[in-house]
Amino acid sequence: MTAPHLALKIDVNTFRGTREGVPRLMEILQRHGAGASFFFALGPDRTGRAIGRLFRKGFLAKARRTSAFKHYGLRTLLHGTLLPAPDIGKACAEQMRQAADAGFETGIHALDHVKWQEHAGEQDFAWTLGEMERACQRYRDIFGTDARLHGAAGWRMNHHALRLTQRLGFNYCSDTRGTHPFVPIRNAEVIACPQLPTTLPTLDEVIGLNGIDEGNIVNHLLDRTREPTSSGHVFTLQAEFEGMRLAPVLEALLEGWRDQGYRLSSLSEYFEWLPEKNLPRHEIIEGTVPGRGGSLTLQGQAFLAPLPEASLIKPRIT
Repeated sequence: MTAPHLALKIDVNTFRGTREGVPRLMEILQRHGAGASFFFALGPDRTGRAIGRLFRKGFLAKARRTSAFKHYGLRTLLHGTLLPAPDIGKACAEQMRQAADAGFETGIHALDHVKWQEHAGEQDFAWTLGEMERACQRYRDIFGTDARLHGAAGWRMNHHALRLTQRLGFNYCSDTRGTHPFVPIRNAEVIACPQLPTTLPTLDEVIGLNGIDEGNIVNHLLDRTREPTSSGHVFTLQAEFEGMRLAPVLEALLEGWRDQGYRLSSLSEYFEWLPEKNLPRHEIIEGTVPGRGGSLTLQGQAFLAPLPEASLIKPRIT
């Protein structure tokens, strides 16, 4: 029996996270012999425009308990409002390519992180196609190849976006929260692009809740992974958190997971390791996650009803 895999999914949301967090994360991961998948925001950094989330239930409390100001910094929190929005893909292309050149897997987070997270849930086909195609083109401009994986900003998707994951040729995606890999179903249609959902809570979802702080969060997460599952785990970290102030927490986690017997891998390595390739089919639903405000795209119940053969749309083969 091979060692269980724990895939590291890294969301890179901002100019600062790309410029400063990514190089530090690369150094930490290489030192620990860990694989990972970097998901980049490829266009303008409009973090300051997320101010509207302050009026969303649960967001202000989360921002206070996680000290968002300390993690993001004043300049980042003003990008797109009082300060111009830097174009991450143009200004930080070198940092992105360095991650790929170092052997780390790379994929698309969004073109505009804030725009996608705030609006994707209710948008129509034309808007969704435009955002995803522009993100794919920017990825090609930077890396010289097509993107093969997608991890939606804020775990926000819509029906059109899910269908486009197969049309745009992604091998698999990590757009959802759930418990194990699955083939998504939306409106009784099979989306022929596997989802590798985030299975563990993120640091910013648990810090400040139930007595958990930076001093004991490592033990809290290690307790969640002490008993390995047949499908391993996917952990999402952020370049703006674990790549900066919370880097010591990440190092302790990597050491702890190694001691528990996990192989720390990229999503592609994780997918290849999965003992069962005939993934179960699960409905896609919208819901909430403890410690995070707003609606997210979640893994729903297993779909047990028979489906017509025509409902299985094959992904693009290249």
